[in-house]
Amino acid sequence: MSETKRIRLAVIPGDGIGTEVVEAGLRIINHLAEASNGKFEFESDFFPWGCEYYLEHGKMMEEGGVERLRGYDAIYFGAVGFPGVPDHVSLWGLRLAICQGFDQWANIRPIEFLPGVPRRLNHPDVDSLNWVLIRENSEGEYSGIGGRNFSGRGLGKEVAVQSALFTEHGCERIIRYAFDLARTRKRKKVTSITKSNAQQYGMVLWDEVFSRVSKDYPDVETDQWLVDAAAAQFVLKPEELEVVVASNLFADILSDLGSALAGSLGLAASANINPEGNTPSMFESVHGSAPDIAGQGISNPIGAIGSAALMLDHLGLNEEAELINKAIAETTRQGILTRDLGGTYNTDEITDSIIENLSKVKAEI
Repeated sequence: MSETKRIRLAVIPGDGIGTEVVEAGLRIINHLAEASNGKFEFESDFFPWGCEYYLEHGKMMEEGGVERLRGYDAIYFGAVGFPGVPDHVSLWGLRLAICQGFDQWANIRPIEFLPGVPRRLNHPDVDSLNWVLIRENSEGEYSGIGGRNFSGRGLGKEVAVQSALFTEHGCERIIRYAFDLARTRKRKKVTSITKSNAQQYGMVLWDEVFSRVSKDYPDVETDQWLVDAAAAQFVLKPEELEVVVASNLFADILSDLGSALAGSLGLAASANINPEGNTPSMFESVHGSAPDIAGQGISNPIGAIGSAALMLDHLGLNEEAELINKAIAETTRQGILTRDLGGTYNTDEITDSIIENLSKVKAEI
């Protein structure tokens, strides 16, 4: 028997429903590990960082927290944000600190229309829709460059400057990542989204890099939309989408739109990838901490469980990742849905059903 693959996970449940959905995801992957006959196992260390930590210590994570995470194989993240802590403090103090600290420059956000989920989109062939957003995750509009000045001039006279940073290097690597991913899909197409008619510097640079890089991929179809038109196209012509690449802000917004069209933000998985592999990547559901339902046990764990599937795929456990995704689809096909999807099942019941369906779909493969 081959040696057991030991995977070290840094688990940061964070705030609100983050703790609930992370627990669900861990149940799924630990179940798979136990059933793997020693193929792999997880060693999970938990970090209590988040808004409660901030209220006690004045910071979102301990000093040197990012470096503490460096030795792990992957980071499994819940959600961040809770009343009493400004959102920009919680986001920059934890999630973005990790993403930028580890140069996790590729954010992957699949959009999949699961069977059995009530339709939010009037489309003749919804079941065929399946696309993925590739989000530039290290610079762009979320670079954190800027400042506030002139408050001394008196009330109403302060000035705030927020700058977006676009580098040729940053644009090229995320665009190439999108093209490389497109080559692995049945339909080989990349759509680039900018607002270069109004943002004449950074996004014109993006457009020029996209045009240059596309010449290296003659087998991949290309398309380019302005972001306002793209938002309309997501609703009117989603069949035109396959791999969509966009800047930090635009892909952030459009991925939420795509998830809403698919049924709920609770379904949306994501991965923050360092493609070079010299730092750990981080996996999290797209939804926030949802403090209004935290502690009630009714949160939708599918996004977090789908994120765990992305994590397993990244770690080379491709068959196990496929099993999770098939089990999720079988669960929703059976009408086992949480409240955000019009169902009555709670977090634990959905997770139990996905675990039960893991065996079913494995027997069918």
